[in-house]
Amino acid sequence: MNTAVPPRPIVILISGRGSNMRALIEASRQPDAAYTVLQVLCDQPQAAGLDSARELGVPAQVVPCPKGVTRDAYGQSLAAEIDRHQPVLVALAGFMRILSPAFVNHYAGRLLNIHPSLLPKYAGLHTHRRALEAHDVEHGATVHFVTEELDGGPRIIQARVPIRDHDTEESLSERVIIQEHRIYPLAVNWFCQGRLRCQQGRAWLDGTALDQPVEFS
Repeated sequence: MNTAVPPRPIVILISGRGSNMRALIEASRQPDAAYTVLQVLCDQPQAAGLDSARELGVPAQVVPCPKGVTRDAYGQSLAAEIDRHQPVLVALAGFMRILSPAFVNHYAGRLLNIHPSLLPKYAGLHTHRRALEAHDVEHGATVHFVTEELDGGPRIIQARVPIRDHDTEESLSERVIIQEHRIYPLAVNWFCQGRLRCQQGRAWLDGTALDQPVEFS
């Protein structure tokens, strides 16, 4: 008798080209994947990631935010669309809109994000530029649970890259995003395998609270 657990359903939110979305979808096609991507939702009608998702065979839909709509009202519209698919997890993949507290609380413990820095360093935008301006020797990416604090939720896994003498924002970004595409599917898989949870304001992996994020190598 086949006792394999069916892949768990997730929804991905994007705003742009969706490179992490593509990495998640492609990883979901691997034989050992614990998740499947049911739907991609986007707040930008012209986002290139919409076509990318459809080319990969995943339904993609725009949930627009008309001018003047409040963050709370948009969060309600977005949540209504997500909940139609009943995902176990919502993965932000370059979703650039700040989410309302009500939205974040609705998906508490079921909302992941990937951020292009070694959090808690450089929350927010322009992370590669800020790392270069600070003359850091390394940079990287972090997968974390989403809370009301911008890029401040419990960290799960990080990948580091060295900063080279002649790096630009573009060259550094190219190396960081390679690592993003490795660690995000890994964290999503952990969650959908039941190994990863957010409890008591902390990330837990295999029953152990993470005092520091897992270091990917």
